[in-house]
Amino acid sequence: MTNIFIAGSISIKHLDLKVKRRIDNIIDANHTVLVGDADGVDCSIQKYLSQRGAKHTIVYCSGAEPRNNVGRWPVNSVQVEHAAPGSRAFFTAKDIEMAKAADFGLMIWDARSTGTLGNVLELLRRKKKSVIFINTAKQFWTVGDVTQLERLLSFMSESAMRIANDKIGLHDRINDLRHK
Repeated sequence: MTNIFIAGSISIKHLDLKVKRRIDNIIDANHTVLVGDADGVDCSIQKYLSQRGAKHTIVYCSGAEPRNNVGRWPVNSVQVEHAAPGSRAFFTAKDIEMAKAADFGLMIWDARSTGTLGNVLELLRRKKKSVIFINTAKQFWTVGDVTQLERLLSFMSESAMRIANDKIGLHDRINDLRHK
């Protein structure tokens, strides 16, 4: 069974029909969904999975208890020792574990979220592909190498690119991938 890491931007509250169709395909193929516990897309994904009666789902959280677990699925609680609860590093710990456990990623992105972009980078670092639904363009892009990643980044504004570089060291991470 394939593990698919589904995540996205916290600013996105509703799943596009195209995304729902992809999730339907994942459910119909009996793949396992790895999903986080955040508000926004994570919670919307959980609600949709629950409505569809998806059984093969694991909710990941940083710390002891998930913030959201709509379908009361099994939980993978990631223990975080070196980051303050509520910090970016604290919540990123669960995303890293999902990237490790996943075979593939499906990301729903607002073309600015550094968390979602970080997930794509984590998967790519592990030589795993992601399909990214760019919510603003209503289209899917596949990222399996640095060239495809750079094409994806063309959807970002200059200010969003600067923020991503400041928050997650985007340019350094791309250079690391290029030379790996």
